[in-house]
Amino acid sequence: MQMRLFNGLVLLWISMLFCAPGLAQEYAIEPLPGAPEDDDVSAELRSALQDSGFVVRRGSRTVGEFWFAKSLEVDPSFTPTPQRLYPFRSGQLIGLLHLRRRGSDFRDQQISSGWYTLRFALQPVDGNHVGTSPTRDFLVLIDAQSDAPDKQWPEEELHAAAAEVAGSNHPAMLCLQPPVDSPQPSVRHDENHDWWIAHFVVPAVKQGQPVQQPIDIVVEGHAPE
Repeated sequence: MQMRLFNGLVLLWISMLFCAPGLAQEYAIEPLPGAPEDDDVSAELRSALQDSGFVVRRGSRTVGEFWFAKSLEVDPSFTPTPQRLYPFRSGQLIGLLHLRRRGSDFRDQQISSGWYTLRFALQPVDGNHVGTSPTRDFLVLIDAQSDAPDKQWPEEELHAAAAEVAGSNHPAMLCLQPPVDSPQPSVRHDENHDWWIAHFVVPAVKQGQPVQQPIDIVVEGHAPE
């Protein structure tokens, strides 16, 4: 009787262990050799990106494929604050995202499979976004066929183009979070928000000198609103 009870408890413990939602070991970042190859990505855009990228996986499922800009310039005079994290300018090309299957953005809006440029944007301080994220830093998604590396996006046009991606009146976006101090790519879980955050370290340029720039992106999970 005691043995059967013991075995039952062991089986229950194993079941709880492997059925627990969002285990960290399910997520991984792997190198992705080669530039993006697809007709939706122009030669001009391809030439502005790193020759290799990253793939974020959850088990056997591909969450997203990322390539970052080849000449990612950072502002040397920038000082981070708890609300403003990254030394990029509004509208700056940060990289490219490939979704192999339909996904969702940080606002839980449905995003079709496809290729999207990632451009830096700041969440407005207008009272309409309270509680969305503790930081203002975001990446908005633009249809890659509608974008070019040197294209200058006025803020309203940038937000409108990103809203078209989501098929709504709100831009499709990914949330940026404070980067961890690690030279290695990784994925971590923010248990308070149930966010999965991918940590990348990419080459950048600061005052003409090469530097390493961490970028931490919420790749799964969404705002509480």
